[in-house]
Amino acid sequence: MPVRVLIVSSIVLLVCASLGTEMFLTLFSGGWTVAKAVMLGSCLGAAPWVGFCAANGVIGFVLRLPRPAVPPVAAIDGVWPRTAIALTVRNEDMGVVLPPVRRLLDGLDATGAGGAFAVFVLSDSNDPAAAEAEARAVALFQANDRDPGRIHYRRRRENSGFKAGNIMEFLEHQADGFELMLILDADSEMTPMAVLRLVAAMRDDPNLGIVQHLTVGLPASSAFPRLFQFGMRAGMRNWATALSWWQGDECVYWGHNAVARIAPFRAHCHLPLLPDGSPILSHDQIEAAMLRGAGWGIRLLAEEDGSYEANPPALPEFMRRELRWLAGNFEYRHLLRMPGLRPMGRWQLVQAILLFGCTPFYLAFLLAAAWAAATDRVSPFPFGPALAAAAIWAGGLYAPKLLGYLEVLLSREKRTLYGGAGRVLAGMALETVFTLLMDAINTLAKTVATVRIALGLRARWMPQNRTDRGVSWSEATRLLWPQTVVGGVVFAGLAQAGWTAVLWAVPFVGGLLLAIPFCVITADPAVGAWLRDKQLAAIPEEVVHVSSPGV
Repeated sequence: MPVRVLIVSSIVLLVCASLGTEMFLTLFSGGWTVAKAVMLGSCLGAAPWVGFCAANGVIGFVLRLPRPAVPPVAAIDGVWPRTAIALTVRNEDMGVVLPPVRRLLDGLDATGAGGAFAVFVLSDSNDPAAAEAEARAVALFQANDRDPGRIHYRRRRENSGFKAGNIMEFLEHQADGFELMLILDADSEMTPMAVLRLVAAMRDDPNLGIVQHLTVGLPASSAFPRLFQFGMRAGMRNWATALSWWQGDECVYWGHNAVARIAPFRAHCHLPLLPDGSPILSHDQIEAAMLRGAGWGIRLLAEEDGSYEANPPALPEFMRRELRWLAGNFEYRHLLRMPGLRPMGRWQLVQAILLFGCTPFYLAFLLAAAWAAATDRVSPFPFGPALAAAAIWAGGLYAPKLLGYLEVLLSREKRTLYGGAGRVLAGMALETVFTLLMDAINTLAKTVATVRIALGLRARWMPQNRTDRGVSWSEATRLLWPQTVVGGVVFAGLAQAGWTAVLWAVPFVGGLLLAIPFCVITADPAVGAWLRDKQLAAIPEEVVHVSSPGV
């Protein structure tokens, strides 16, 4: 393990040194100014995350090249441990939530393993109408099951401790007789084989506390989640494969689509309160760190076969989810010195913070670049170092995703799953433009949220909309006018240095200026329908596999 950590660290340091050097060479010509110093400092502040992305992307790509497109089916045999399926809900549409659970139970029954599983719907719903509809839906679900006794429903009156408190209350009062717990969110869907893969891993290694499955997006009709998950799927394969390789059984836990061993989880995962006495919002990484500290393994199965979740239907929902995660991850700063954690457990907390913590550096860099362009009319434009710095920055940051696309393109079998090389390349082009625009939009939102947290303001954990919808121009304007204004200011400053500077900035700043139309267009049902009709940005689950010479 130390050798693998050293390899990752070496790649990170190499990327940081290369990026810092090229940025220095870009800026030092013509002398230093405050704006240039801010640019260099911001670049160095963001560099560690860029290096970490590059390391995971390269390692995952190398490891995945020889892997088959679809993992081999494991044998379904032996005695299955008693497993509780813990489904957490809060003001959800049960007409959407329960059908995947029905498919899972029916599939487990078909394998002969269904008798080892029972479903517990754990509700934190605080809307009386939603709670009443929820109870009726679960009662009907129970009545239609071949074994009604394995379906259970419990609603808390107060959601103290949020989801983590809900699960812990279940473990303390309802989990007797069960060895394992499959944790599902309201938008989770898993195939029987994926679930049995996790349960078998726990059964065969008694030292494991949690086994987490790589989870990918469900087929989506709306343009926004369709484009988002096409790229996310390409990147997460490499990311998860690399993490599994160098972190071993001290890996990440994302809080759902995972199996936990009940006894150690119940014994070691009572979460502490934050310094202000409030409960922790983001529970998963600290729960895993506490289990690791107690000597239990946390394993990631980096297979994308059979584990799914729904992605937000439009940019407003996506931004709210990102800001909620940001607030939760930043809470980990209070827990870094918590006793009993191992070094890798503390790193997982740091990694979660860095996921969002580097974002203000990006915005500071863009604003400083505009400032420098508007005030420095003397310094020449060093094309070579600037091109190298931009390539290292973008190449490192998006390495998992770009190399994920390359992995697919290099394999005929894998290309076929996505409808052939032409569709892969078209989807890649659309998703790259989509991601560059969206990342610029989110940079401002995340920076503002970070400042709010630094000022002591807490985020609220609000229910999520999971239903496809359009976004009106007025809604998009109310939400994104700050991005538009900042984008205009940045481009006005860059324009002072000429069109070359503007063209360089378009891929990284264009999303700010185009935020409002981006939000409306990516939620437009007609755009989603067009992508579906053309099978653009389609994932394997929705592609009709027809062999052809162009594959």
